[in-house]
Amino acid sequence: MADVLPLVEARLRSALGEPDARAAVTFLGTDRIEVLRFHEGDIVRYASLGMSAQPMADPTAVIADPVAGPRAELVLSVRGGIADTDKVLRPLAVLAASPQVEGLVVAPGASLDVGEPLWPGAPFTSVLVAEPGGLVEDLELDAPLEPVRFLPLLPMTPNEAAWKRVHGAQALQERWLNHGTDLRDPSRKSVPLD
Repeated sequence: MADVLPLVEARLRSALGEPDARAAVTFLGTDRIEVLRFHEGDIVRYASLGMSAQPMADPTAVIADPVAGPRAELVLSVRGGIADTDKVLRPLAVLAASPQVEGLVVAPGASLDVGEPLWPGAPFTSVLVAEPGGLVEDLELDAPLEPVRFLPLLPMTPNEAAWKRVHGAQALQERWLNHGTDLRDPSRKSVPLD
């Protein structure tokens, strides 16, 4: 079985350019997760590298299938120079390791919570997983492997996360859109929810 990570990194580089920094985090009992940082104008993008090394397994399965199952990496985009967003490296690695650690299948519409601010002073402790395909195209792999999907992460305030649990991801995204919310603003306030 070919190692998919060099292919994933090549896809990230072709879509986002050369990374200007990278960090690696290893959690006990998991594969190493790297986070790459890319700059494009005033936008800083952080992308996980390592989550897609293994397919995400159904948490109810007795034995994880080493071949079948969805594969993904996470991408977070924020405006640079407003907050110390480089501290998001560890929380992003924690989220990318969650399929291995907690047996989660990360998919669009899901909420992921790290239980602490994503970076110092951040009003966000969780993210909404958005639909892939816009920023970085899916990476097709040889059959029977499923493609690697690059899932954008949208930071949520605790109030937005609670509102999303009741009303759903689509309703929250529509609210953001209707209010012209800048989801890349690392210090933005919660969208009006009443």
